[in-house]
Amino acid sequence: MLEIAVKTENWKRHVRVSAEELAGLVRRIGGDGDRFLVVQRIPDLPDVFAQVWHKAGGDYTLEYRDGAADRHFQAMADGPEVVIAAITGWARQEAGWDGGLAWSLLDMGPACDVPPLDLDEDEREELEKRVREVLVGGYASRAELAELAEEYLVTKERRPVSREQAEALADRLWLERVAEQAAWQGETDPERLTRAFTALQEVGVTARENFTCCRSCGQSEIGGEGGPDARGFVYFHTQCTDSAAAGHGLMLLYGGFDGSSETTAAVGHEVVAALEAVGLHAEWDRDPGRAITVAPLDWRRRLVG
Repeated sequence: MLEIAVKTENWKRHVRVSAEELAGLVRRIGGDGDRFLVVQRIPDLPDVFAQVWHKAGGDYTLEYRDGAADRHFQAMADGPEVVIAAITGWARQEAGWDGGLAWSLLDMGPACDVPPLDLDEDEREELEKRVREVLVGGYASRAELAELAEEYLVTKERRPVSREQAEALADRLWLERVAEQAAWQGETDPERLTRAFTALQEVGVTARENFTCCRSCGQSEIGGEGGPDARGFVYFHTQCTDSAAAGHGLMLLYGGFDGSSETTAAVGHEVVAALEAVGLHAEWDRDPGRAITVAPLDWRRRLVG
């Protein structure tokens, strides 16, 4: 799989696609509502991306940006195959991937200076602490972190953080985390958890990570996530993620879609078995009325973006 995420105009997001899947996405674009795609590396990095625009019957426009406004380039192609070769090479970071196309520098205008935050020390610490908490959780994108930073200190009388300031703050903390995770070796506990959830999904247990904001919302919405053959569910919500990221273990909520205690207990046993199969320790007293806790848990979730 390529370490990229692809966003398309039709609101679909494809994470870690194969080269064949990427080629299919490029060949597909051209119709109304599906004329472009944007490709980011994993983890996402500020001002680093490639994108393709195409309208049926016309040429392909390929762009890439390499970290700054004065490193934003464009090329035209008359068919999808040269675009596929270039964008796949970009995704793999192959030497000379940009050869074979006539690139021109796009004038993106002067970069805007972002004024420093006008916050007292307590406010600054509170804001950065909250952004870091969500960042360490590992599910938020750079855009979501920026939105959090912009809105967190807002009151009726005051909006102290502009959109540009929020983006600068989120990007700074994001890059710190990217540098930190570069030293991580091997599979992490959150990745083991994802493997367990994937295995459960494959046997008819709807499994969702970081699902909704709280238990009440999760219980009301999880039914809409299950397929026709789903017997039950397991999930954790964002407050559970915060707790796990803070080192307190992870609470899993589960149940049967038929509402019976027997099915709920059976799903609980399946969840525990799936966790143990990937090397995670589950605490559960076999009571279908009690949550499953995964602990101890070293929460190091690699960022995607």
